[in-house]
This record gives sequence, C-alpha cells and structure tokens, in this order.
Amino acid sequence: MKTSDFGKWRSFFWPIHRSELKKFLPMFFIFFLIAFNYNVLRSYKDTIVITAAHSGAETIPFIKLWAVLPSAILFTLLFTRLSNHFTREKVFYITLSIFIVFFFLFAFILYPSQELLHPNNLADKLQHLLPDGFKGFIAIFRNWTFTLFYVMSELWSTAIFSVLFWGFANEVTSVDEAKRFYGLLTFGGSVAGIFAGYAAIHFSRNLFIPWLPYGSNAWDQSILFVSCTIIIGGLLTMALFRWLNTKVIGPSEKHSPPREKIRMSMRANFSYLARSKYLICIALMVFAYNVAMNLVEVVWKDQIRALYPNPSDYNSYMGQVIFVMGIIASLAGLLTTTKVIQRFSWTTCALIPTAIVACTGIFFFQFTFFPNHSLAWLNGLVNISPLMLCVTFGSIQNCLSRASKYTFFDATKEIAFIPLSNESKLKGKAAIDGVGSRLGKSGGAAIHQGLILMLSSVAASIPYVAAIFLVVILIWGLSVISLGKQFDVLVAHKAKLNIPEKDPVLKEST
Repeated sequence: MKTSDFGKWRSFFWPIHRSELKKFLPMFFIFFLIAFNYNVLRSYKDTIVITAAHSGAETIPFIKLWAVLPSAILFTLLFTRLSNHFTREKVFYITLSIFIVFFFLFAFILYPSQELLHPNNLADKLQHLLPDGFKGFIAIFRNWTFTLFYVMSELWSTAIFSVLFWGFANEVTSVDEAKRFYGLLTFGGSVAGIFAGYAAIHFSRNLFIPWLPYGSNAWDQSILFVSCTIIIGGLLTMALFRWLNTKVIGPSEKHSPPREKIRMSMRANFSYLARSKYLICIALMVFAYNVAMNLVEVVWKDQIRALYPNPSDYNSYMGQVIFVMGIIASLAGLLTTTKVIQRFSWTTCALIPTAIVACTGIFFFQFTFFPNHSLAWLNGLVNISPLMLCVTFGSIQNCLSRASKYTFFDATKEIAFIPLSNESKLKGKAAIDGVGSRLGKSGGAAIHQGLILMLSSVAASIPYVAAIFLVVILIWGLSVISLGKQFDVLVAHKAKLNIPEKDPVLKEST
C-alpha cells in the first residue's frame, strides 16, 4: 500500500488505510503512554536530584557516568538473557513490571524513609575531606534513593522506549508502513509531552492536601501523585500490548517459521556491531546526539537551579518547558514530519535534527558566555535579568532540539534499522539503544565531570564545553551522510533483487 492511494490532504495528515487501523491505533496509544511517562519522569528526575540537599546540576554528570551507565550495561545483560529464554512479548511484560514495582516501592517505602536511609553524617564528613569538585559525587551517595529514582527514570527511555517498543515496532512494520506510521507515532509522543508538561505543572502547584496521610508538604505529595500516574500508565501499556499481540498480530508474524532463534550475548552484540559500518554509523548518530544534548543541558540546568532553587518552582518550570516542547513537536509531527519523510531522502530528513541542535546550541553558548555583550540590548528592552534571559534561551534551545529528536531523529533512526536482517536489527538495537545512547550521555557527563573537577564549577567550564560541542556536531553530521549513502544502496539493492518487504500478518477480524 502506497501513499498514492490517498488524496492530497489525507496523505498529508492521515496516510493510514482502514485495514491498518487495528494495528496502528494500539501502537499509537502504547507509544502515547510510554512517552507520557517518559516526559513526566524527565521533569521529576532532574528536579528531585538537582534541588536535593547539598546537590545541584553538577551532580548530573556524576550520576550519568557512575550510576546510569553501569545500570544500562546491566540492563543490556538482563535483556540479552531474557531474549534468549523468552519471547519478545514476555520480555516486554517482565521488563515493564520491574519499573512498575520500583516506582511503587519508591513512593511508599524509599521516599517516606529518606531521612532514615540517607547517610547524611558520613556525607558531611566526606564533604569536609574532599575538594569542592567532588560535591556532585558525594551528592550521589548522600541522596542515594534519589539517585536510584534518576537511574530508573533514565532507563525508562532506554529499556521501554527504545529497545522494547521500537524493537517491537520494527519487527512488525515494513519500510512502506514505517514511512506512514512513524511520523504519526512520534506525533502521538509529542502530544503526550503536552499532557505530561501540564501534569508536572499541576502537581507542582504547592497544593497540600491535609487529610492525605502522605508527606509533610506539597512537594512530598506530588511525588506520590506522579508515582501513581507512572504505575497506572505502565499497567495500561501492558494491557494494550497484550490486546495487540492476541487480537491483531498473528502467530505467523511473531514466530515466522523460517526465522531461526537468534541467541544473543552482550559481547557478541558489540562484536557484531563493530563489524558493520552501517550499524557503527547509527551508533555514532545516537552517541553524538546524546553527547551534544548533555553538554548543553547541564549548563542550562545549572542556571535553572540558580533561578528556581525551590523544587516545586523548578519542577513547574520544567513542566512548562515540556509543555511547550510538546506543542512544537506536535505541530512539527502533524504538519511536516510524515510528509517530509515521504517526499525527501533519508539523509535530508536525518540532517534536520543535526542542523537544529547545532544552530540553537551555538546561540545558547554565545548568550551564556557573553551575557552582558549578547543580551545587553534585550535586557534594556524587556527589563529582565541576564540570568532569566539565559535560562529562556536555553529553554528555547531545548524545546527545538528535543522536538526535532522526537520527530525526525527518532523516525529516521528507526527507519534505518528496517532494511537490515533480523539478526542485525536485534543485535544492533540491543547494543545501540541499550548501551550506545547511555555511552553518549555518559560521554557528555565524563566531559563535564572532568572539567568540574579541574575548574570546580559548571560556569567556569562553559568555553571548553562549547568547543567540544562543535566537534561532536561535526561527527554527527558526517555519520548521517555516510549512513544515508549506505541506506540508499541497501534499499535499492533489495528492490533490484525484488526482495519483498516484510508484510506483517494480521489476524482476521472475527
């Protein structure tokens, strides 16, 4: 089925055949729920860590390097073991259940007992013994339950978003369907960001319910509300995924007779990736994006902490950013993404996020490094402090960059996997999405950590961060161009050999 089957307006806004709705709609709502939880957690994980006692934005690089990266490696090992013994459907349920159980335990056991569980006395002694540059590392240890919350929130995007959902979608979707489906799926994720932003703002309104036997202030109760929201969203996701697998996706698609059981190990996955130039280019894309965004975000969040030291105010502001980001990404997904992917080459579409992140990042670093010079005219015009203006420009950069990620970056990256063999898809995604993205974030974190240890603060490291940012952008662009050439050759080769795309088998309606 091709887009030429539709009229002009339908091909632009809704290129879905009626017979495909029973597969597309469940996938859409599953993606919506996963994206909603992801965006809510993205706001809260930063707030709970950055505004914690004796903490700040400098804690984030330490967490990403010393906590998130090892956890991502452990998750990849777990996913590999589970994939070797269970079907993809069962792996989905097991993994999602782990997250649901954790957020239940955090809301009802870990967070209420933080004063008992956090080793504040020992952390105070370490603070006096070690240099100021180790403040972030000590904060990880001091507020270890918050660190665990941050790690699980980060792993949600890796485990549920990238590996499980997109791995499933790529398995049951052809290239032609992906060009029509994925733009709308990312649109659903962007709409979820709007709802998640509103939820974060609503939960942060300093509304304390006296009769609710939880917490001593509004922020404590907001932790309960958001945890329950995540749990409910996770349960609904499992229910929809079960319905999709039992009522829509046929057994012949989930267990194709000619397809051999692919045994995986972490070492074999990375060895397989290292031998494939195609997969290396995808890995470089993912790595470079995450490094670039991490380099910018730590600087930006350090400024937000200075402007909004109260956790409720900080989280409310982050909710507003996510809300606006969702609107921008939704409009982009609805009006441009699907049509652009259908009309232009893969390379052109994949370079759009690179250009947006590069341009907005350069402007942000200029405004941050030269606030009095770059913003003097605007400060006099609107009578706003340079700090507020820098935070605002950082928010604009984050909104545009993240919106391009949720629309063009995610869609083009997943489309790049589709022409590959089943072995390449499974092993490549496990290595790239399981650990590659974490290596990117941890790479950015390692850069910040080294600079903080040498210079003692985020602000002092900004010029060096900006220079490294430009190098990373160059690597990203070159990897996209190289991958685009290989993608076109692979698709053309399959077409020349008349190799049909996988056409997922759907169960007949009863």
